[in-house]
Amino acid sequence: MLIPKNNASFMRTKILIKIAESYFADKFENADRIPLELRPKEQQPSRCCIYKDRAVLKYRCMAGLGAAPDEETDELKSLKEYGKDALERTELPKSKLSVIDIACSACIKSQYMVTNACRGCFAQPCRLNCPRDAISIINGRAHIDPEKCVNCGKCHEVCPYHSIIKVPVPCEEACPVGAITKDEFGKEHIDTEKCISCGKCLASCPFGAIVERSQMVDVLKQIHDTDNKVVAMLAPAVIGQFPGDIKNLVSALKKAGFDEVIEVAVGADITTQKEAAEFIERQEAGAKLMTTSCCPAYYRAAKVHIPEIQPFVSHTRTPMYYTAEMVKQEDPNCKAVFIGPCLAKRVEAEYDPNVDYVLTFEEVGAIFVASQINVEECEAEEFNKLSRAQGRQFPLSGGVAGAVASLIGDKADYRPEKIDGLSKENIKLLKRYATKGCDNNMLEVMCCEGGCISGPGCVALPKKATRAVEAYVATGEQLTTETKPGEK
Repeated sequence: MLIPKNNASFMRTKILIKIAESYFADKFENADRIPLELRPKEQQPSRCCIYKDRAVLKYRCMAGLGAAPDEETDELKSLKEYGKDALERTELPKSKLSVIDIACSACIKSQYMVTNACRGCFAQPCRLNCPRDAISIINGRAHIDPEKCVNCGKCHEVCPYHSIIKVPVPCEEACPVGAITKDEFGKEHIDTEKCISCGKCLASCPFGAIVERSQMVDVLKQIHDTDNKVVAMLAPAVIGQFPGDIKNLVSALKKAGFDEVIEVAVGADITTQKEAAEFIERQEAGAKLMTTSCCPAYYRAAKVHIPEIQPFVSHTRTPMYYTAEMVKQEDPNCKAVFIGPCLAKRVEAEYDPNVDYVLTFEEVGAIFVASQINVEECEAEEFNKLSRAQGRQFPLSGGVAGAVASLIGDKADYRPEKIDGLSKENIKLLKRYATKGCDNNMLEVMCCEGGCISGPGCVALPKKATRAVEAYVATGEQLTTETKPGEK
């Protein structure tokens, strides 16, 4: 049912399932058996020994229970006790990404390396193009002096045999804002002041050493142990994440304990309307540029790392904000749970009084498995509110700009460009656009390449999810001729 991208993500999903099962079985009375069940004695260890495997699994379980492994100092505290803490807490801990120290492999510093594919060719483009004279030919092969090398990659680019490779530090390479770095022992640490909670480091670490605090247990408490009305706000990126139709998924969520299921694309419709109006207003005021503000990771990056672009960021709020606002207007006492692909939404929710909890698709999938809910077999049910097609485009790169374009028409000169993914290069590009201008006057910025369907909380392959979202948007286009947002 859940599609693992690699062993690390597969194990993350297994841990979430085990935690949900432990909650249902005995409220974590036997939670300390989870690492033993996931790493039995007869299984080949993936690290130096099975006991280190189990120690790492314990720390990953702690994150699944809502704790931050890098803040915990009592190594004798059991998972049963962490489970008890999760059951008793009334306030959510601050969202953060953590590095599990003993799981971090302390990768060697990122560097370029000459492989045995080097032929010591007469042309020697690697040596001649090196700006620091760091390459010499020794015994018929290129040699890189690490003291002189500045990792510019020129040698890698010009080698005709591709014999020079880059050996990266995956988490550092993935982080677009330089928030994760080594300490004096070579272990990685995340600077929370710089971090934008994009989750790229979590998804890229081959050792599963980076984890994020889960709110799954907190939501399970609400839907099973209280009389509160709990509303699931389902992000449009969910299309294609689970088997069956979206109507089956609505039914599955209600079977899991949610009282209502709202399509967040309804809030995206409001975002589209407000962002289109804001763009026209800014153009009339002579503004040269506006960027979208729907991605919380980009919003944080603009505030902390790209101050040059900050004046151009739209003031329009996100689809989650407008959906939660509607939910709370209808029932101020309900618990609003956003379900989406994004880790940064947890941080956004901390500043939104209308959003109580945030779950990822991965966490919802774990709840389905632990509850033995087969989405495909659930009876079809409609959303409480239906969206126009515009809001359903949001999870795809170019979707926000396209939705806004559909409302602007000929009311303004609209020249959009999509920044497909936050990377070190695209952050430099945004700085240049902010200071030197560009040919476009609207920039749609998505942190994840391809859009929200590539978020770290997704369980489906992005290409498959893209096709599913496009097909779903087409059904919405048929509805707009006879349906207004918020109506059936």
